[in-house]
Amino acid sequence: MAKELAAQLIAALQTAGVRRIYGIVGDSLNPLVDAVRKTGGSSNGGIDWIHVRHEEAAAFAAGAEAQLTGELAVCAGSCGPGNLHLMNGLFDANRTGAPVLAIASHIPSKQIGSDFFQETHPDRIFDECSVYSELVSTAEQAPRVLHNAIQHAVGLRGVAVMTLPGDVAGLPAAAPSPLLRPLRPASLVPAQESVAELAEAINRAEKVAIFAGAGVQGAHDEVVALAERIKAPIGHSLRGKDFIQYRNPFDIGMTGLLGYGAAAEGIADADLLILLGTDFPYDQFLPATRTAQVDRAPQHLGRRTDVDVAVHGDVLPTLQALLPLVKEKKNSKFLAAILKKHDRLMNKAVGAYTRKAEKIVPIHPEYAASLLDEIAAEDAVFTADTGMCNVWTARYINPLGTRRLIGSYLHGSMANALPQAIGVQAAYPGRQVISVSGDGGLSMLLGELITVAAHRLPVKVVVFNNSTLGMVKLEMLVDGLADFGVDVPDVNYAAVAAALGFHAVRVTDPADIAGAYRAAFAHDGPSLVELITDPNALSIPPKLKGGQVIGFATAMSKVVLNKGAGEAVSMARSNLRNIPRG
Repeated sequence: MAKELAAQLIAALQTAGVRRIYGIVGDSLNPLVDAVRKTGGSSNGGIDWIHVRHEEAAAFAAGAEAQLTGELAVCAGSCGPGNLHLMNGLFDANRTGAPVLAIASHIPSKQIGSDFFQETHPDRIFDECSVYSELVSTAEQAPRVLHNAIQHAVGLRGVAVMTLPGDVAGLPAAAPSPLLRPLRPASLVPAQESVAELAEAINRAEKVAIFAGAGVQGAHDEVVALAERIKAPIGHSLRGKDFIQYRNPFDIGMTGLLGYGAAAEGIADADLLILLGTDFPYDQFLPATRTAQVDRAPQHLGRRTDVDVAVHGDVLPTLQALLPLVKEKKNSKFLAAILKKHDRLMNKAVGAYTRKAEKIVPIHPEYAASLLDEIAAEDAVFTADTGMCNVWTARYINPLGTRRLIGSYLHGSMANALPQAIGVQAAYPGRQVISVSGDGGLSMLLGELITVAAHRLPVKVVVFNNSTLGMVKLEMLVDGLADFGVDVPDVNYAAVAAALGFHAVRVTDPADIAGAYRAAFAHDGPSLVELITDPNALSIPPKLKGGQVIGFATAMSKVVLNKGAGEAVSMARSNLRNIPRG
């Protein structure tokens, strides 16, 4: 074999359908990067090198691309610090089930184990955030390790890490690449006995509620059909929102601290709660009621709450087998009461700041989010920063069945939105991609604005700038602590973006928001809209618990003592209409 190993590996990635690699060049990566260069880029049928400013962003971008496309995405980091920076984004991708290959280059092979300059052990370090992690020691071994890594990432829906010493990558290829056959996702059909047990439980129960997660993807109509037959309200997790909220007359919102609507009460008052394709981790929001769970991952069954009926299988084939066995319920009083409650909560609490807010300064973030929902494209992809941006997008962005909303929902990392938007936009250059960024998250990976500008990606960045870490502030107050260390100096992010060539505008008057959105979204290139929002606007859960009220009251007394009554009164005014009422 005449060609270099690095070229052989890149050719194998091309065969696997890879069209871009996210990363930062470095000495140990040089053979691989040069092999990418020689492919001529995607315009010539090759692979693009997407030069990010931090490897964490590379991993987030690859994870987002993989989530949206369902296909293998690739990121790379040079030895030592370079690939260590991938860690956070890879944890997020693995927990999300995104098929990502991470190439972690390594120090010269003869130096491994000698505490050499920049030496780490990537094949060990990445074990906890991957489904496969292996060190390449020889040119003969490398093609099969790459093949195994791809099969693991795609087949098990997670991160695979190939650790590749730079000197090995530069060797001549020494073994042929294994034949790569595309994996077609299999459907996991449940046991007939489990489906019959679930049907019996549903037929016996008077009041049934459904709580749906991301596992209902592709089963929207079947879930709605089941709800109609058994008169069940449907709550959902944040990751399930995309796949079940739209065209759903039985929707009652989302539970949890970020939740809204009547989901909390709807699932708590049921005789039987059916968990569909969700591993919702916050057990304090799951009621102690008779529970059935359907999931393709057996380790998810019963690990959050006690489960009376466990069904191991995908949601779609389970419901297809279940529907003929379920008797139609005639009594719809429970469903009607919960839907009425949901409508009241949506109008009084969630909708409170979307009315008569066009003259209120500082800008209410709820109002800005509701306008974003109205003006964004029907097939827009939203990436949301962890924190208050998660709250506003969860409550005000409607998925429509054509949009997508993603974030760091299982890992909870700051600074995810912009790099995720980079990955989505690179994969879908003609689609509207909106990074809903908090000032805290944006500032953490601010350099990625340079990546957007350098690659002329038409990403639309909407910055909710309240000069504070809003979610952390809320957590402190709920725990009875005065907020401390959460406020940051005001920064003009629009000016920063404009200096990089963005179309950029800073909005302080709510009457200007809609026009700013329309101009930014119409711009042919990267754009940024910075909204100066109320720092005291916090997320009030749809179901307040006694401990949360006591903690908040205790914290307010500390705020008064430390900062004066004025700030406490201001915070109360900012959130009064958000407090849920009967």
